[in-house]
Amino acid sequence: MERVIREFISYLHNTKRTSTNTEVSYQRDLKKLVSYLHSKGIQEITEVSELDLQGYIHELERENFASSTISRSVASIRALFQYLQKEGVIRNDPSDVLKPPKVEKKAPGILSVEDVDKLLKQPDTVTPKGIRDTAMLELLYATGMRVSELLRLTVDDLNLEFGYVNCHDNGKERVIPIGNVSRKALMHYMESARPYFVKNENEKALFTNCSGKAMSRQGFWKVLKGYADEAGIQGDITPHTLRHSFAVHMLQNGADVKSVQEMMGHSDISTTQIYLGMNMNKMRDVYMKAHPRH
Repeated sequence: MERVIREFISYLHNTKRTSTNTEVSYQRDLKKLVSYLHSKGIQEITEVSELDLQGYIHELERENFASSTISRSVASIRALFQYLQKEGVIRNDPSDVLKPPKVEKKAPGILSVEDVDKLLKQPDTVTPKGIRDTAMLELLYATGMRVSELLRLTVDDLNLEFGYVNCHDNGKERVIPIGNVSRKALMHYMESARPYFVKNENEKALFTNCSGKAMSRQGFWKVLKGYADEAGIQGDITPHTLRHSFAVHMLQNGADVKSVQEMMGHSDISTTQIYLGMNMNKMRDVYMKAHPRH
């Protein structure tokens, strides 16, 4: 079964051009399924029945997994068996009977404009690290890109002359404009800080750690959490918080949903529309343009 999972993930990557995060998620879900099936004495994927899959979902429910987790597992399982049927490995799809639990869409956590300002003022822009961190945070908030996309950027993706960044994720690309604040922060970083960290001229990663290697998600999370604590921002803050905040601030300041959808890389506009009904704690500042840091 492990070989089948590997072939399926390879199919997603090479044919469907899915994101790295999607592939990791599918792989994790399906490995857990395989472990359950092995525990029931089932060794071949062709032996799996409707009752086996229903039993697995009931097992997840008994273990009190969140509805969102179970729903994602159902999606992963169905995708696998649809692939196997398409490839002719199985004749009938046993996952047809699976129904995901209803998942209420929670409003994502966002920061007020005041809290974003406080956060972005925390790095010490006299030091190379502070200059780098300012550039990262400003770019993330200026574009609303995913953290995985931010950390995948290379120096070639940046066009400071015309003020845009080429964002990509497994073959899917989009061009996002950047404002003057972010542009200046990036120029300062490229001139003053990146050469301090990067000694290898072949290193293409735009943002690196102190060793000159591409920064990891964990490394970025520590940077963000540290500045959030220094700024006195209450509540949980994750690397996705600035992405959510970008969307809400843009929409509340007059940007149209379609444009925000394109900038964020949402394939379905309904995903973007989640942000429409969200109200922050009465913004005190009035901005002339859609993005607060114009």
